[in-house]
Amino acid sequence: MSDTPKFEVIDRRKYKADEEDKDSPREESTRETVVTMPEPASETKAPEPEAVRGPQLVTSEPEGEDEEAGGYAAMPPAPTAEESREQKTAYDASSQRLEDLVRAQNPAAGPQPPVTFEQLVQQFYLSAMIQMGAGTQEGQRPRVDILGAKQTIDLLGVLAEKTKGNLTAAEDRMLQAVLFEARMAFLELTNMITMPGVPAPPPGPGKR
Repeated sequence: MSDTPKFEVIDRRKYKADEEDKDSPREESTRETVVTMPEPASETKAPEPEAVRGPQLVTSEPEGEDEEAGGYAAMPPAPTAEESREQKTAYDASSQRLEDLVRAQNPAAGPQPPVTFEQLVQQFYLSAMIQMGAGTQEGQRPRVDILGAKQTIDLLGVLAEKTKGNLTAAEDRMLQAVLFEARMAFLELTNMITMPGVPAPPPGPGKR
């Protein structure tokens, strides 16, 4: 069993029909998730309130979890088509109210353009490049998060794999080009870091 905590996905639709009933502690527990954190054995602490906002943190494997499915079996059932339509309608209305509020504060601002697949890919690409030190101002030492960059590039790879056959020719070319450039930058950086003869960084204060 892994010691790494896992987040349990809570089905928030359970309280949809009873969301007006705020007096029942049983119903309240379904509308807010519980976070349980391990406490040191030497400390005594008052019991945590039953309902605390945030995801539920579990430290054990759910019973009956399908390991071959990557834990998907432990997730709540998918929403119905009607539930998805209702949620999308409510989301669009809420987004429109937010945009109207922003434009009221700044009348010169035009409507926000819709988010595109290209923006999604570019967001991953920019994050990876920044994690590899790109965009550092002149005279400043680059701050490199090479492991974070690897994870972001791997996410781009997952995106490419999962969208295979569902993209236009232009979208596929753009994604493959961005993934190629990000991987090349990663290779150059890791080769420089692991190159023999490159001196190690100086020790921090108080270390020799």
